[in-house]
Amino acid sequence: RSVSRGLGDVYKRQLYKYMSCDIKSEIICDALYTLKFNRKINWDNPEDLNQWIAWLQFKTDTSIWSTLADKYRVQDFLKEKGFDEYIVPILAKWDSADNINLDNLPNNFVLKCNNGCGDAMIVKDKSKADICKIKNYFRNQMSRDFGKNSAEPHYRVIKPLIIAEKFLDPQHQPIRSSSLIDYKFWCFNGKVDRIFVCTNRTKQCFTVDLYNLHWHRIVDENISYNNHHLKAKIKMPKPVNFEKMVSIASEISKGFPQMRIDFYEIDDILYIGELTMTSLAGRMDYFTEKCLSEMGKLCEDAVKTLKTTGQLNIL
Repeated sequence: RSVSRGLGDVYKRQLYKYMSCDIKSEIICDALYTLKFNRKINWDNPEDLNQWIAWLQFKTDTSIWSTLADKYRVQDFLKEKGFDEYIVPILAKWDSADNINLDNLPNNFVLKCNNGCGDAMIVKDKSKADICKIKNYFRNQMSRDFGKNSAEPHYRVIKPLIIAEKFLDPQHQPIRSSSLIDYKFWCFNGKVDRIFVCTNRTKQCFTVDLYNLHWHRIVDENISYNNHHLKAKIKMPKPVNFEKMVSIASEISKGFPQMRIDFYEIDDILYIGELTMTSLAGRMDYFTEKCLSEMGKLCEDAVKTLKTTGQLNIL
């Protein structure tokens, strides 16, 4: 057996031990990172964007992060910024799965938790919805300690809710995609750097693409493909609202060393999807080392600027 595989087994056993105890999230974060990349986080001098995300998460004041990550409360943040017209409408909310009631909802909608990831349930025909299965599903989702298991402690202080959102129809998009086309804008203190595009998303895989601010494809040496991250066969058309996306992303991300802002475009109407401070929990493997290093340098420069101006509080 290889040395690296042996080390991986050691870290898995150690990680399971951490998960079952009240261990600091920083330790779990380091163990998860090491398990995935076979090296530890350089806390003194972060080497790429993943490591900078970890450093920001545990070495700076992140009290605002819980608001940004909360799919319900983030709407207040966006309204204060003047972007309420781009919010995906919330149709209902419940603080318990037992209280879910579909009576006043339209025929199609999306159910999800406000404090997790990948738990959305799309209801396309309410008459065929099984309310018992829906309640059981979200009862299980609400019992998860998402922030602990992913080493993202800002999720743990979010008051759990179940929300119903307006259904955005993937059939009303510029190209055919089985899921919503997700335009993910990577920003560094108000400056948009690149746009990561995801299409045809399933539980098993999704198609990925990458563009710069001129909407030139920059996948070479930047995207790491595998059976989960698939290469796009055709170039994505530039969104109708692209300039508006750039403007909104720039404004929202000011004062933050790094932030990912997601957009959707349905029937040429722009929607803000979510604001993410810990993309893939700071363990992104769909970007190459070169790409992560370049974005890490942009994050480092933003950290230096915000420290100088007193906008970043170091713990």
